[in-house]
Amino acid sequence: MVFFQVIIGGITRLTESGLSITKWEVVTGTLPPLSEESWNKEFELYKNTPQYAEINEGMSMSQFKFIYFWEYIHRLWARLMGFVFIIPYIYFYRRKWLTKRLNRDLGIVVLLAALAATFGWIMVASGLIERPWVNAYKLSIHLLLAFSVFGYLLWTYLNYIYGDLLIDKSFSTLRNVIVIFVGLFVIQLFLGGMMSGMKIAVVYPTWPSMNGSYVPDIILSVKEWSWENFYHYDSNEFTPAIIHFLHRNTAYILFLAFVFLSYRFFRMDKNLSLHNPYFKSYLILLVSLLAQVFLGISTVLLSVGKVPVFIGVAHQAGALLLMAAIIYFIFVINRKVH
Repeated sequence: MVFFQVIIGGITRLTESGLSITKWEVVTGTLPPLSEESWNKEFELYKNTPQYAEINEGMSMSQFKFIYFWEYIHRLWARLMGFVFIIPYIYFYRRKWLTKRLNRDLGIVVLLAALAATFGWIMVASGLIERPWVNAYKLSIHLLLAFSVFGYLLWTYLNYIYGDLLIDKSFSTLRNVIVIFVGLFVIQLFLGGMMSGMKIAVVYPTWPSMNGSYVPDIILSVKEWSWENFYHYDSNEFTPAIIHFLHRNTAYILFLAFVFLSYRFFRMDKNLSLHNPYFKSYLILLVSLLAQVFLGISTVLLSVGKVPVFIGVAHQAGALLLMAAIIYFIFVINRKVH
């Protein structure tokens, strides 16, 4: 469900549906408008937003219902996840089936989920006052929190299923390389959120060059490097250029870090056959990374005029699957798996 919530969030972003619901009503917002009067009321609230005035002025009710649908599904799915979690949790807790460690880990999952939900509203609120879209920095933080929920939940699951396995210290020499690789991946996730929030893919829909050059001229201009440009990123050409440049080149560095990780991995004195769990986890990571590279390049090349929803969502889903592969790889090489 968390995986699909991230997918729904991607669709909501790419269809520019996130600002269609202008209120955060945790309980009463569960039901959608059920009458023509209710729909008109919601539409009137949306008409008071900068997005309607600057981008969607004159849109029909059917068009409004389309963007309302995706934001509503995104919020409804979050509520459903809460019930799917809390009902079994209470049952298991009352029967004392939860260990202290599992209880602690599930508590962290709840905390991360609450932060993601809260920051989701902070993000939406940022697009209801002065600008016609959400703040890209807040969007990136919301995305990182959503990924954190998925990642920690997966780690909790693996620990619960295989937690009795002994710690394997033979791969400890890989630790520094893995730390660098994970750090680069987190930076890349944040930059990816900025790419989405700023809609930068459409500015440079070419690869391997950025509209004919490796480094856009505007990045080399010293006068453009100011906090003002980074703050008002939607009113200048410098910030989109530097974020896009960083996103591309962080991907290259991340790939090189993986090549180095592979080199160190295969130098280990292990029987790395196809049936070896260490090799299987590495292979999953390799396939996930190559798929994400393909999806990233495809997203850039196909973003002429606008980012296609399918490929944009696939790229976001690919990032989530790549994170899952990284977590699984780290878990396996730290356990004596047979």
